Amino acid sequence: MKAARIHSFGPPDVVVVEDVPMPSPGPGEVLVRVMAAGVAPWDAIIREGKSKVSPQPPLTLGSDLSGVVEKVGSGVIDFAPADEVYGVTNPQFCGAQAEFAVATAGMLAPKPRSLGHVQAASAPVIAVTAWQMLFEYAQAVRGQTAMVVGAAGNVGAYAVQLAVDTGIHVVAIADLADENLLRSLGVKTIIDSSKPAFEQDLPRVDAILDTVGGSTFQRCVAALKPGGKLVTSVST
Repeated sequence: MKAARIHSFGPPDVVVVEDVPMPSPGPGEVLVRVMAAGVAPWDAIIREGKSKVSPQPPLTLGSDLSGVVEKVGSGVIDFAPADEVYGVTNPQFCGAQAEFAVATAGMLAPKPRSLGHVQAASAPVIAVTAWQMLFEYAQAVRGQTAMVVGAAGNVGAYAVQLAVDTGIHVVAIADLADENLLRSLGVKTIIDSSKPAFEQDLPRVDAILDTVGGSTFQRCVAALKPGGKLVTSVST
């Protein structure tokens, strides 16, 4: 089978597409015929040797995938051959950019029928990141107000949709060029991040979800209510 691999850490030209043996699923694993695989910033981090979780080369890049179950390993009861699934390969974030990939069964889910494989492969890590930020760490609930810094970005847009669907009021920090997108997602309050002193217009919020960092994030901090939660995916 074909796979996008690296044999040493380095710039983009260390990536090669080559033939490798088809893997076999072990206990608790699923072999997926990959219909689409995500390409993300963490692939570059892994390729450059800056990841704290990936193995040493040689390795196959890619974490997010969507496809069809080819075979299941022992102990797997939630999936069967021919099931359409999407999700992440493993905690090392590698192995998806290939014709077949082995994935940990607990990191897969049935692919929604409303999504094509390309759409589904784009979702897993960023959607889970948004979910964790909003519900696990910010612990936001219906009736509260959450500010999303970078609301039109990939994680931000998922967080906006999750919040709106839950009944959480969203204050979106974004460029006004993205206003139509954010309105279509149900956002009613949009603050133009390119406006000088935009922080003077900020309402008080129960939670801040930061996907941007830097000075934009720092200018938003004062809007947090006492006892509120601040969650960032990018800032130290």
